[in-house]
Amino acid sequence: MRVLRNTVCGAALVGAMTAAVPAAGQFFLQPKNMAGEPVKGDEPGIAILLPGATSAERRAGLVWTMRAALNVAALQCQFEPTLLTVGHYNSILLDHGPELKNAFDTLARYYVRTSKTKAIGQSALDQYGTRTYSAFATVAAQRNFCETAHMIGRDAVFTPRGKFGELAEARMRELRNSLTPYGEQLFPRYMALSPAPTPMPRLESICWNKKGQWVSKKCGAMNWPPAGVGMAAR
Repeated sequence: MRVLRNTVCGAALVGAMTAAVPAAGQFFLQPKNMAGEPVKGDEPGIAILLPGATSAERRAGLVWTMRAALNVAALQCQFEPTLLTVGHYNSILLDHGPELKNAFDTLARYYVRTSKTKAIGQSALDQYGTRTYSAFATVAAQRNFCETAHMIGRDAVFTPRGKFGELAEARMRELRNSLTPYGEQLFPRYMALSPAPTPMPRLESICWNKKGQWVSKKCGAMNWPPAGVGMAAR
């Protein structure tokens, strides 16, 4: 019975340890839930606003913003190959190329329509692209962003052609949420700061003699070490 009991306990322990191992491309045992409500593209902080845009133009902006974000992830997240952000992005270009091209053409026509000249419209379109890319550059939240981009990119690969816009509407807020730094949620840690500053000893030369001894006649009683902290005996 003892051998059987030990075998069962060992198997249970191995099973528990296996269940706790993170999946490939996962940085935390329990990452922050980044999910959010669907968007249309004209909400603050989601995509660059397009004043006077039609619903089709707003959707094009959202599609192009999602493509830009996954492109940034393909470049920024290669430090962890299991995220597959490069492969996902290349597959998206292949599977959803026509929809992405239509989104870009729609945006180009929008900027021509809302600008005084075609040249001004082209310049505005270039600025739009630069601002869209830079909006997804992150350092503090890189792991959150890369992990979220991995999941969205994977789902985009399996999204039917012509439906990339629906994916962008459903997942863009989630991708934006991932730009906020979060750490491990299962075992959260924090640093508690002392309410009072730590006292420091006086280091002026007047307070010390040539032998490195404290001169209480000149500087009073020594305030070091702080109360509750011991000093090793010489």
